[in-house]
Amino acid sequence: MLSGLINLEDGMPTRLLLAAGCAALLAGCQSMSTSSSAAEGMSASGHDPMASAPPVTQGFDADGLSQVLLSELAGQRGDFRRAAEGYLAAADRYRSAALAQRATLAARYTDDTSLLQTTANRWQQFAPEDSAPQELLSGIAVDRGDWPAALQHRLALAAQGQNGQLLALADLAIESGAEIPPLVAQMRQFVASHPDNADAQMATARFEAAGGDVDRAQRRLTRLAARYRQLPELWLTRAQIALEAGDYALAASSAEHGRELAPDDSRFLLALAQAKIASGDIAGAEQQIDQLLARHDDTPGLRIGLAQLYLNADALAPARRLLLPLLDRDDTPPTVYLLLGSIAETGGELDNALLYYRQVPTGPGFIESRALAIRMLVGAERIEDASQFVQIESLRHPTQRATLTQIGIDTLDDAGKPRAADALLTESLNQSPDDAQLLYAQAMRNFARGKVDLMMTQMRRIIADNPKDAEALNALGYTLATTTERYDEAFDLVERAHALKPDSPAILDSLGWIHFKRGDVQAAIRYLQQAYAGQPDQEVAAHLAEALAADGRTDQARTIVNAALGSADSHPDIDKLLTSHPELAPPPAPDSTGRPDAPSPTGQ
Repeated sequence: MLSGLINLEDGMPTRLLLAAGCAALLAGCQSMSTSSSAAEGMSASGHDPMASAPPVTQGFDADGLSQVLLSELAGQRGDFRRAAEGYLAAADRYRSAALAQRATLAARYTDDTSLLQTTANRWQQFAPEDSAPQELLSGIAVDRGDWPAALQHRLALAAQGQNGQLLALADLAIESGAEIPPLVAQMRQFVASHPDNADAQMATARFEAAGGDVDRAQRRLTRLAARYRQLPELWLTRAQIALEAGDYALAASSAEHGRELAPDDSRFLLALAQAKIASGDIAGAEQQIDQLLARHDDTPGLRIGLAQLYLNADALAPARRLLLPLLDRDDTPPTVYLLLGSIAETGGELDNALLYYRQVPTGPGFIESRALAIRMLVGAERIEDASQFVQIESLRHPTQRATLTQIGIDTLDDAGKPRAADALLTESLNQSPDDAQLLYAQAMRNFARGKVDLMMTQMRRIIADNPKDAEALNALGYTLATTTERYDEAFDLVERAHALKPDSPAILDSLGWIHFKRGDVQAAIRYLQQAYAGQPDQEVAAHLAEALAADGRTDQARTIVNAALGSADSHPDIDKLLTSHPELAPPPAPDSTGRPDAPSPTGQ
């Protein structure tokens, strides 16, 4: 059952080692926040957010002075966009780094990241030796997910002999799922000309290991250790790479060496605990865990992260011991209840698990906790208890009734209990007969059972009560388009849905398919391409491929079909398409001789 909770570890450290490095980098970026809420707070306090900017009172002609004064007044009024644009224009006029800096300080209090990047670029252009604009540009690139650009700015700092925080950036990029090969190439090019930069060498090793070249990364660090043996960060990096590669003995020895160099650095205790837990030495990890808690016992996130490490090793008892003290807090994180519920469920204590799941308040984790509880009860064949749980929780949280009911229906259907699912839906509708989401669920169940006319009648009722229900409009329109030839009526309904939710992939797919049914292939392709970009599932893929084939774009259609076939084991819409368009099927795979498979003369 613990595997059912693993999604909760996203944002929870199995990579606790990254925390310190990432925090350092984020702290640097935060000092140049792009948030407008900061500006509001500064203005409310009466403090001038640009008070730290350089003076701009000398060297102007009349027009330049007027422009700067107007920008200054705009900033004092809180119109930071106009202030930034004015200072930027003045900076360009006088090629002034001080004015570009002032433009950047104003731009950081707007919501316009593009404006902030423009002003920071100009500041960097006019003050190439100043580290601040490079750091800010790197932070902006991180926010965009443009890791090569972020790294390039950090490398520029390092090339100037400043602290580029390259290892911290590497940790952050890897944790964020950045594409590794381009970053490896950038780092290798840099270290080739800066071989003595230890930060760069460690960052390169981190990227190499993340890219799968663990041996090369460790060799690089071994060479680095010959010169920088007293560098604690080196041993932390070695331990981290070894942990991720499953070499727990090397991880432990590296962490021990680093702890000797930096006994107050908790990251080495954590690395050592990770290595021992991962290698199955649960008892041996207790000493490090105790020391960590003694240093940071007021940090719930640490207890949760350490508990997750135990859970990854199926060590339920020590994980529970770490989590239980957090129940005494007024602000117990929802994750604690979820983890304790999962531990109890894994141990067969279903009623205790239910108590934990029910303690998650509305907000983050609420739906997940109730879904886990429903699935647990259904999985234990406690069908009546599961239905009662949905009804009780719906009474406690009436705004969540439709969502809870749908979870119950889906769970019961998946367990082969459609009658229980129907009964649950009926009971929920008895409690809330006008709930549009419940009525929609009922209509869709009727459609799935072939009761199309009844489904359309129910959809019309929903639309009559709420003419702006985009989902109902789309469902009725699409059903008309696929089960009748009433394309004009279908088009009007889906057009109304599209006006309400123009970016919905489902509605775009319906609109494209209706255009195709009406014979407007070009319009169909436009809408279906938009739908496929937002939701590349096999149903949309089948529609788009058929429209492309009708337009003579067979190669493009086949590409779409191949992608759909490879993305899922079940693809009924694609299978149906291929029966009518066999030319879109992928070619047969070659046999061991390199020739396409073909039936033998005997047919065997």
